[in-house]
Amino acid sequence: MQCFCLCCGNLWPQPHYGSVEVAKKEGSEEAKVVFSVLGMTCAACAGSVEKAIKRLPGIREALVDVLNHKTQVLYYPQFVQVERIREAIEDAGFEAKAIEEDSNNISAQICLIRIRGMTCTSCSSSIESALQSLHGVHKARVALATEEAEVHYDPNILTHNHLMEAVQDTGFEAILISTGEHITKIELKIDGIKNDQSLNAIQHSLHALPGVETIDIYTDTNKIVITYKPYMTGPRTLIEAIESTGSGCFKAVIFPNDGGREAQRQEEINRFFKLFKWSLAFTIPVFLTSMVLMYIPGVKRVLDIKVVNMLNIGLLLRCEFATPVQFIIGRRFYVGAYKALRKGSANMDVLIALGTNAAYFYSLYVVERAAFSRHFKGSDFFETSSMLISFILLGKYLEVLAKGRTSQAIAKLMDLTPETATLLIHDDEGNVVGEKQIDSQLIQKDDVIKVVPGAKVASDGFVISGQSHVNESMITGEARPVGKRVGNMVIGGTVNENGVLHVKVTRVGSESALYQIVRLVESAQMAKAPVQKFADHISKYFVPLVIVLSLSTWFSWFLAGKLHAYPKSWIPSSMNSFELALQFGISVMVIACPCALGLATPTAVMVGTGVGATQGVLIKGGQALESAHKVNCIVFDKTGTLTVGKPVVVTTKLFKKMSLKDFYEFAAAAEASLLPEHPIAKAIVEHAKKIIEDDQNHSWPEARDFVSISGLGVKAIVQNKEIMVGNKKMMLDHNIAIAADAEEILTEAESLAQTVVLVSLDGEVAGVVAVSDPLKPSAKEVVSILNSMKIKIIMVTGDNWGTANSIARQAGIGSVMAEAQPETKATKIKELQASGYTVAMVGDGINDSPALVAADVGMAIGAGTDIAIEAADIVLMKSNLEDIIIAIDLANKTFCRIRLNYIWALGYNLLAIPIAAGILYPSTRFRLPPWIAGAAMAASSISVVCSSLLLKNYKRPKKLNNLEINGIKIE
Repeated sequence: MQCFCLCCGNLWPQPHYGSVEVAKKEGSEEAKVVFSVLGMTCAACAGSVEKAIKRLPGIREALVDVLNHKTQVLYYPQFVQVERIREAIEDAGFEAKAIEEDSNNISAQICLIRIRGMTCTSCSSSIESALQSLHGVHKARVALATEEAEVHYDPNILTHNHLMEAVQDTGFEAILISTGEHITKIELKIDGIKNDQSLNAIQHSLHALPGVETIDIYTDTNKIVITYKPYMTGPRTLIEAIESTGSGCFKAVIFPNDGGREAQRQEEINRFFKLFKWSLAFTIPVFLTSMVLMYIPGVKRVLDIKVVNMLNIGLLLRCEFATPVQFIIGRRFYVGAYKALRKGSANMDVLIALGTNAAYFYSLYVVERAAFSRHFKGSDFFETSSMLISFILLGKYLEVLAKGRTSQAIAKLMDLTPETATLLIHDDEGNVVGEKQIDSQLIQKDDVIKVVPGAKVASDGFVISGQSHVNESMITGEARPVGKRVGNMVIGGTVNENGVLHVKVTRVGSESALYQIVRLVESAQMAKAPVQKFADHISKYFVPLVIVLSLSTWFSWFLAGKLHAYPKSWIPSSMNSFELALQFGISVMVIACPCALGLATPTAVMVGTGVGATQGVLIKGGQALESAHKVNCIVFDKTGTLTVGKPVVVTTKLFKKMSLKDFYEFAAAAEASLLPEHPIAKAIVEHAKKIIEDDQNHSWPEARDFVSISGLGVKAIVQNKEIMVGNKKMMLDHNIAIAADAEEILTEAESLAQTVVLVSLDGEVAGVVAVSDPLKPSAKEVVSILNSMKIKIIMVTGDNWGTANSIARQAGIGSVMAEAQPETKATKIKELQASGYTVAMVGDGINDSPALVAADVGMAIGAGTDIAIEAADIVLMKSNLEDIIIAIDLANKTFCRIRLNYIWALGYNLLAIPIAAGILYPSTRFRLPPWIAGAAMAASSISVVCSSLLLKNYKRPKKLNNLEINGIKIE
């Protein structure tokens, strides 16, 4: 028996379920083969390839990688050969070629690295340049806001270790997140380790397991970090291997600190707070002795007591307290400046180091002159250097604190996974013999878990027992609970409403839907908007320009003082002309802030994409945001986008003397073989169940000699009668006469945007079934709102002109293009772009992939477990058309915030630098002391982050608040 593929129109054999179990019992040795598969463009293609392979006998697992155009198959050679697998892939409509199974044949991989120590765009730019200069790196992008690097590289030339070394050579700490392979990492705490022999025994046991990649042991914390392939082994297997080593003297549990992003963020917050506290503790005495206590008569006499020559107690105390701040607490600025200068770049650390050193070493010069001279009188700047460092550390602490809030969307998504799960224990015959509570991180592929009412689903899988409704709003945005029964997929993190479900786990770790959504949001937050190139370009010259301006300011004021170009009354009594010039120069150096400029775009993108995720709109980065706010033309697909995408039978007309029940018995028997891929077949079978009054799995009559004819229909022998179910062309091709009554129904149905299926028995039309895919309730109102926004609307569909025009009229769309192939849709979009439009394509992400890629902004309607590999730039998870308006509006708001951030950051520097240089001093005697300039510099970065955080208050457009669908107001 064969099945019809909706994606490509080819035939698949029915699955052979027993071969894998037989192979396992016989202890057959499995093999692995990797195919290069060309032609895959989306998640539907991946599903087609996976199903085609798994229907063969002897297939243990099939992993399809759309991004790298690869498929890895684990199989038993005694049941199936490599050539047969290749043929199955090609039968599904794709070009396949077996390649070496070594992972080194992969032409590209994506490595994620967490980077610590970056302070501004100069840092991220220098790391990006270092990575891109490596031979074998295709693309590298470094995100300052997320502190991560995403590197696309050729594993034939480089390893992830080379990438880590390149980052470390630039002077920053690099922590590997992932290498781009199907590898999962787990951290375990082991009790019972006594010596090196214990460690060696554990390592030997783990290395013996299939799928274990690397093992790192940290003896100081008894922590072991294991990377493994989740489709070959799992965390419980690893723990069992450890605990069975050494006569059971070891005990392994999940390490309590998962070392995640939030933990590292908190560690960074604590580190800056600790530095600030110590800096403040030493700075307060310096501040008091220089600016407060000297005005108290009794205390002033003590501070003025001479120690050696003109060196008094107050000056000595300030020197002693300022030195630890400068060299111990402020060490990080020296290290950062050295690493930046070593690579030929300059960052914020360079400015801070130069400014504080100028103040400190001039003060040290004052101390030395005072100690060796009986007549020297000079003012020190110890309070400038120490207070400057303290305020900058306070600013960094507040900045990290604020930046942590920009990534709360990811933390909320990660919290959806329950901490524990109920694992069902089965005997050899498959009967449940017990259950136990386990940590959800210990779930492995093919486990069966029990989900009780009110509990969260712990991992992706399909229902093998039970019936319930599941609330998927937190993942897909679907407000109504979705009915689940045997065979239906469930997503990890969703909530079981009622009824007990037994779920067989199919995806864990990095393969899960939740992880892919999180990864998509993280990747979006790393992506740079084109507008950020402006900031990156400025940052290259910013610090050198500031240094030149600072030196020019100092020299100008110093020269003016020497030449008596201004009155002596301008010079404060506590300093001379040199010291006044030095203060102006230091103020210019420390008030200029490249950080605010560097944070303007990424923080807004982080918050905007995070807010979008909570609204059910996944925006894949700054490029999508920038393009979306320019959209002035939207191209809609019809089926599944403007229409519901779930056809239902609306009319049945019989032309033979037979009961409706018998008619549908024959029709459903033929169409049942197309399930679950074909939507029309599904509609007919579901309607047949209602006619026969059987809502469960009805046993249809056997369909022999089943044949599916691509684009036409199916035929089979049912109860010794030749059944044909298909369109008009199929009937005419088989010389079956169509009565005038049937022709009238065909014409009428087409005008009503309905699809007509003819059913023939033994060469004679027995009846007609009209199937309708109704317009979505919100479609007309959404199109009206988009028209009011001056956006051109076009509908492009592969359906016939009659159906297309009918749907367009109902939706209020004036421009229609029908009978279009996927390539034709893409061509139409390119024509619109050539006419000057910024085009958004809205489709279901399956047959519309070429058009989604061709558009300036691709919007995919619908979400699921394959969400991360859709071709679209924006994914509308709720499948609601009104979310198109939210996506465009959110893009507008985010981009306006980016512009405001740039105005703030640039305006701050353009205004603050002249004031710091003393432009107001001649007329007002107003000057900025360096420590106030440092505080202002820190405040500028915080203000930009806080400005971006205001996006968290985003509200959906008021136009949508008044949207009414079928008389129901949508809030």
